[in-house]
Amino acid sequence: MTAAPRELTAPVPLVGPDGRLDPDAVGWSRHPLHDTAGVKRGLRGRGRTKRWEYWLVMTPTHLASLTLSDIDYAGVHTVWAYELATGRRVDRSAVVPFAWHTDLPGSLGAGVATGGSRSLAGRIDEVADGTRLRARADGVRFDVTAGRLGAGESLGVVVPWSDTRFQYTVKDPLRPATGWLEFEGVRHDLVPGESWAILDHGRGRWPYSMWWNWGAAAGYAADGRAVGLQVGGKWTDGTGARENALVVDGTLHPLHEDLVWTYDEDDWLAPWRLRSGSVDLELRPFWDHDATIDLGILSSVAHQVFGHWHGTVRVGADTLGLDGVKGFAEDVRNRW
Repeated sequence: MTAAPRELTAPVPLVGPDGRLDPDAVGWSRHPLHDTAGVKRGLRGRGRTKRWEYWLVMTPTHLASLTLSDIDYAGVHTVWAYELATGRRVDRSAVVPFAWHTDLPGSLGAGVATGGSRSLAGRIDEVADGTRLRARADGVRFDVTAGRLGAGESLGVVVPWSDTRFQYTVKDPLRPATGWLEFEGVRHDLVPGESWAILDHGRGRWPYSMWWNWGAAAGYAADGRAVGLQVGGKWTDGTGARENALVVDGTLHPLHEDLVWTYDEDDWLAPWRLRSGSVDLELRPFWDHDATIDLGILSSVAHQVFGHWHGTVRVGADTLGLDGVKGFAEDVRNRW
């Protein structure tokens, strides 16, 4: 256990008038409070600004995802889906020079996000009952609304590598999902109460090379409470920031601890283990969603391993058991 970073409770700009990280923005929050519109303005950080919206949808029968991103010199968009019963996968991506026809709001929830190419398209809207996610590509389409539970809390964190390199992330792992998904021409209605959406929202200015771990899950604890797991590592090391938390019935419980990640890079489907003072978890994988991009200046090697989490997480005096909660863990190495 290490000292907890500062909790933010009032709106704050991510960057100051000079384009550098505002020191008052450093900390974590239970609701999106950061105005990130300034990260794209001016010449400071040109080429290093990265903005994205990543959504994962998990149903009893399918996994599906939409990513819309602007990494300054390109728009990188993906739509994919996986059928659990058959192991069939549809995976479409597009790299659009200079992020043409990519429109992301300055701050989370401040407008519509759209992006795509001739081969795929995505749109994200805030609506009265949540966030509407629409995507289409050859072999997959979906129209899903990610609702909210209870207090609707999520984890917002600023990771400060320096005053010119920093990231604001919102991880929202417990969004009940409704709607439909079409996979290879067959439509499937989402099962309410058994379908979940997970958000990774990002705005910042990144170093060229970065290696990170991320993991999440959504479902029900052994005692029947709805739980969303959010864990991360490597990219936050040495910054004082952490992105570890558990959301229980819509209430956020931050875990101000560094986690020890153990996994086999020669066998991605072997169990992944996470340990800390409060966390004792194991992911038992069933699928490795591997993805590689190699475009010279832009490259990425990613293993997003899906499976079921088992073990316990302690929040205060309460210990929650996770027994088969579906989710993932990933190892990503980017040059961008």
